[in-house]
Amino acid sequence: MPAAAPITGLILSGGGARAAYQVGVLAGIADLLPPGAANPFPVIVGTSAGAINAVTLASGAMQFPDAIRRLTAFWQGFRSDLVLRSDWPGVIRQASRFVGHSLLGLGSQVPVALLDSSPLRKLLNQHLDLRGIGHAIEQQQLRAVAVTAFGYESGQAVTFYQGKGAIAPWLRHRRIGLPTQLSVEHLLASSAIPLLFAPIKLGHEYYGDGAVRQSAPISPALHLGASRVLVVGVSGNPHSPSPGDPRERIFSGQQPSLAQIGGHLLNSTFIDSLEDDLELLQRLNHLSRLLPSDVQPRHLGLAPVEVLVVAPSQPLDEIAARHRRELPAALRLFLRGPGATKTSGAGVLSYLLFEAGYCSELIELGRRDALAKRDQLCRFLGLPLVA
Repeated sequence: MPAAAPITGLILSGGGARAAYQVGVLAGIADLLPPGAANPFPVIVGTSAGAINAVTLASGAMQFPDAIRRLTAFWQGFRSDLVLRSDWPGVIRQASRFVGHSLLGLGSQVPVALLDSSPLRKLLNQHLDLRGIGHAIEQQQLRAVAVTAFGYESGQAVTFYQGKGAIAPWLRHRRIGLPTQLSVEHLLASSAIPLLFAPIKLGHEYYGDGAVRQSAPISPALHLGASRVLVVGVSGNPHSPSPGDPRERIFSGQQPSLAQIGGHLLNSTFIDSLEDDLELLQRLNHLSRLLPSDVQPRHLGLAPVEVLVVAPSQPLDEIAARHRRELPAALRLFLRGPGATKTSGAGVLSYLLFEAGYCSELIELGRRDALAKRDQLCRFLGLPLVA
């Protein structure tokens, strides 16, 4: 029997404003596709802001290039006030509520965070037409789309997916898959960065950013039927020092700022688990190649999974630092105290800088990085190599 055609999964990780980079990578891929090409990603999985990109792409799967153009225009037109309250009254009110309720125990028991992300709900309701997901599934242009959120009470990373009826739910240690009809509320829950954005109630439980306990970010795509995966990461420090003797490094000797600490915490949430999962998958692939020829890796759960990763070639925090003056005055003052507007604290800024200049530069970087991997992407997606 001829081998079954591979099912390609697309993994869009989280990262707030950093997710603009993913749009550039997708735009670069769209440039490589022949005219009238169908959606090359039957399985699409997103977390945090990557969930917004994933569902937007799935909603337009019938016309993939058009969906990319709409997504690009969406991010290029970003302003902070479209995502969160960035005016003086809004920033001061939210900060006061956070201090009064979360630190002093005053006020009503409502979800409170450092930033008010209520404008994002309005933006997504205006931008998205989720009916396209069902239509794409019916027309076999899409197998499944999924977003992951974290349940604060259960401690589970829950992957909510919409797809063909034959896809069975799954239950693993601290991660489960549940079939559902996706809504804007699922996207808000998946992108609710802890402490920064308020959790969202789905059913009987409050949920936050799916990257918090997502120990295996690639696994949902495999559960949904993908046999190979394209991972678009948002790791922004490709030139970070490699491990070595600490005595050979030069240190400033200064105490870390609150923003610098926060940046490392955000990186550990959004980036480290994905990189760890990629490393584990590579080890399993290597192990499957070492098995005797008479042993079927699939029967042992070791079927090899082809993986291609596209990640930023430049540090995103350095790009964010160049655009920090684009922030509205109220937000800039609010973030200046913790040190987020300084170069050392720009890691936090790189997640929160929802401004057109920064997002457009990330989109262009993503497009360049995708085209720099033109041959690899063409081979991976089965496209003709372009001279």
